[in-house]
Amino acid sequence: MVCVDPDTVTRPAPAHGSKRQALIDATITLVARGGLRNFTYRAVAREAGVAHGLVAHHFGSRDALIEEALRYTLDSSAEVLTDVTEGSSLDDFVSHLAELVSREPDLQAFQYELILESRRNPELAPLVENLYAAYRDATADALERVGITRDDALTHLVFAALDGLVFQQLAMGNSARTEASLAKLRQFLASAR
Repeated sequence: MVCVDPDTVTRPAPAHGSKRQALIDATITLVARGGLRNFTYRAVAREAGVAHGLVAHHFGSRDALIEEALRYTLDSSAEVLTDVTEGSSLDDFVSHLAELVSREPDLQAFQYELILESRRNPELAPLVENLYAAYRDATADALERVGITRDDALTHLVFAALDGLVFQQLAMGNSARTEASLAKLRQFLASAR
């Protein structure tokens, strides 16, 4: 039996046009699985299957790469949330949220890693505020689509509940508990219409 160190394995090189996206995907994977402490140009390049010089070529700096990866995760999450909620019922809106975490756990883990890191790294704070503002806006839009009048306090409450449930499911992997909590949230939201 041969043991292979996953840190020394080079991934197959991506197609020319997808190298930039491969670097973003590698950033999300590395940060989601190991935090920012092991996040280096070489590690990103190795995960993406490209030369480490391409990281600086495409993004210029570590911070720019992190910012672009965060923007990508936000766009991906918001797109999924919009797809799930557009024209749907309240039941559909709430029941699909647990699926979002199961489908793309690294996207959510990456975001939480950066949220926590923003406490130690003030440069990340504006990105995190933009992330949360976009999620609150998406939540407000989703609530309106299911017939709930726009209310900032209610939106914040619902988003905070959803954010906590997503975090707990990501950390503990208990989708049954998330589903049960979402059922209660669904009852609460039905009374808010």
